Amino acid sequence: MLRNLIFGIFFITSFGFSQNFQITYQRSSHGKMIENQDPILVFASSDKVWITSQKMMQGVAKVPFEQIYVQPTKQSYVQVATLKHGKQVAMFDEEAIAKQNFEWTNETKKILGYECKKAKTIINSNTLELWVTNEAKIKAAPTVLGQSLGLVLEMVRNGNFAITATKVEKIKEFPKNGEVPNVSKTSIIDYRDALWKSRFTTISVFDKETIHFSDAAKSNDSILRFANGTVILRKVSLPKIEPGNTIFVELQQISTGDAYDRTGSVFMIPQGKPISFLDGMQKGMNQLPVYENGNGKKYQGVVATETYKPLVELMRFFTPFGIKQYNYLELKDKQWHEKVSFRQEISELHPALNNQEVWIGAFIGNYDKGGYQISLEITIHDGEGATIPSNQVIPLFNTTNVMEMGGQEYGTMFNHNKGLELTFTLEKPLKNARLRYITTGHGGWGAGDEFVPKTNTIYWNEQKVHAFTPWRMDCGSYRLYNPASGNFGNGLSSSDYSRSNWCPGTVTNPIFIELGDLPAGNHRVQVKIPQGAPEGSSFSSWNVSGVLIGE
Repeated sequence: MLRNLIFGIFFITSFGFSQNFQITYQRSSHGKMIENQDPILVFASSDKVWITSQKMMQGVAKVPFEQIYVQPTKQSYVQVATLKHGKQVAMFDEEAIAKQNFEWTNETKKILGYECKKAKTIINSNTLELWVTNEAKIKAAPTVLGQSLGLVLEMVRNGNFAITATKVEKIKEFPKNGEVPNVSKTSIIDYRDALWKSRFTTISVFDKETIHFSDAAKSNDSILRFANGTVILRKVSLPKIEPGNTIFVELQQISTGDAYDRTGSVFMIPQGKPISFLDGMQKGMNQLPVYENGNGKKYQGVVATETYKPLVELMRFFTPFGIKQYNYLELKDKQWHEKVSFRQEISELHPALNNQEVWIGAFIGNYDKGGYQISLEITIHDGEGATIPSNQVIPLFNTTNVMEMGGQEYGTMFNHNKGLELTFTLEKPLKNARLRYITTGHGGWGAGDEFVPKTNTIYWNEQKVHAFTPWRMDCGSYRLYNPASGNFGNGLSSSDYSRSNWCPGTVTNPIFIELGDLPAGNHRVQVKIPQGAPEGSSFSSWNVSGVLIGE
């Protein structure tokens, strides 16, 4: 009887009261503690581990944030992310912990009085060193890594980033809110996708819309179509954008009929003047101010006037030869891509997009009834963006004839010594002024400006401020986007050839021309390009756009 009583007391003492721990971890880089961090908190007992943070416990953590709930005996865990508006997503994994492999070393050291041994592993080319103790008689870690080893008191990545325990405390009971919340679980890939997308704001502009050449192209309540369907337009409400935010525009495209490389543009229609480009789209291009360079042609809506602002080009892109639609055209060792994504940062244009309703359009010049399918979105990200600071965006010129099928003239004004020029007035001085300039040459075959390098020279108030030869020599890198590209007798494909600042399947980046501080008053801009002469029915042209930005 006495023996049974003693055994019962021993059993209760040894196994009935599981010890609970709270471990606080902080991060350091290159031996220095990272400032203003949110310390990691780990609550651990023999049968469960909860990885959270100090701010999460206080209810002030910034979303999205993640918490991990581990079952050490089953080597499984649940990861829960809290997103905006309190939405939660979760994933369950019962394989990852068991698959972890470590190499134990003979190195030891003491952390907070605990004797620790070092275990090493390599993940995605990163060397990770874990300092582990078994003296606490529990298994826990500040991440999923090392949960089966013991109590991980320090984790070092590549010798320079560390997560180190600063305090180990015994607590009376495991926190009640440390239990796995009742959240339906999803796959790992869906969980990661939801978490990633919650980190930024996405504005969907177009979703799988057709751009083609057809008399049947009609507008509806949300999307306007012009120029026989080669231009689509939608009014979009944009949120408040902070100067430090990073902004991207992304367009995904496949061919649904057209086999050729075509000029594309994503643009915004500026407002605030008596005439806008939308007037020309709705009432005819003759509604827009005309520019003449002396060659006898009239160019509609390409330069700023006192009553009109030209289009602000967000992104210039070029479709590849027949991606997706013509992927059945087989070549040995060629696996064609299924779609092309054009993605570009446009943070410097944030004053023109910030907290307002804007008309955003997409254009692909083509004469095909099948045409193209596109999706377009704008994403806004927190952080240290806007590397080119600006609070003023002033559109000056844009010769890309997005209303080509609506009668807008090609940019052939550079065949005359005058080229493209305009005079405009700055109402106030502009500091740190820059010209955001996009240029691409087009036309002809071997002798056209598409395939012949030509120098672009920009003059500001009669002074040459920049001259360069826009040219792309990497077009062969994009061969797998171009299944319908013609193959020639010399072993090259059409998509391989170098071009005047573009390749089939690429974005053309703007360049930024420094202008310094500009005083208020009149300023004159001139762009000169030695445009090639016509050859029969073939002619050369240049699509140039310029936006003045500054503070």
